[in-house]
Amino acid sequence: MSRRTLNLDDTLYDYVINHSVREHPAQAALREVTRTHSHAMMQISPEQGQFMTLLIKLIGARRTIDVGVFTGYSALTVALALPDNGKVLACDISDDYTRIGKPYWEQAGVAEKIDLKLAPAAETLSARIAAGEAGQYDFAFIDADKTGYDTYYERCLTLLRPGGLIAIDNTLWSGKVALPADDADTKALQALNDKLHADERVDLALLPIGDGLTLARKR
Repeated sequence: MSRRTLNLDDTLYDYVINHSVREHPAQAALREVTRTHSHAMMQISPEQGQFMTLLIKLIGARRTIDVGVFTGYSALTVALALPDNGKVLACDISDDYTRIGKPYWEQAGVAEKIDLKLAPAAETLSARIAAGEAGQYDFAFIDADKTGYDTYYERCLTLLRPGGLIAIDNTLWSGKVALPADDADTKALQALNDKLHADERVDLALLPIGDGLTLARKR
């Protein structure tokens, strides 16, 4: 029994991976390719992907949103967890990043589930709201520019149905959110964390998974 989350050294972390993660070969291959990328730290960890897979299946998600695709591991992970008629609205602005993941989406047989939109995510989400899709999505994952998080959260909350779930990445930000901030990204995350804690529109949990993962369930 423990009153707080364990610290993970490399041995214990490897144990978690070896006794939890069940990756499709395309996931493992994409993760390995991304490992050598100059911005590899932008990719979510495999245990976080495994956790998101379970969440997707628990809530019976069919329509989902991915804000911040990078090389496509999170979109691939969610698409694999969805039923055959499931869809991922994948929002990013970089063709250079997202093209890396496309062959692995094809390899996994889920490319048709991923609707990639190369445009500012706020514009893509606003267009879906304007098209009458409010309340029609089940799950959203936000992992993009931190100063845009509040906007993405509000747009996704509008698009989600009651009982839908938003997962927000990097909400512990290597511990910097607990310290005085002098940069825009940390300040944005601190403000969002404060806002979420007081937001009566959602049920909330901030989990020490990866770099911090906040779950917000729309009431």
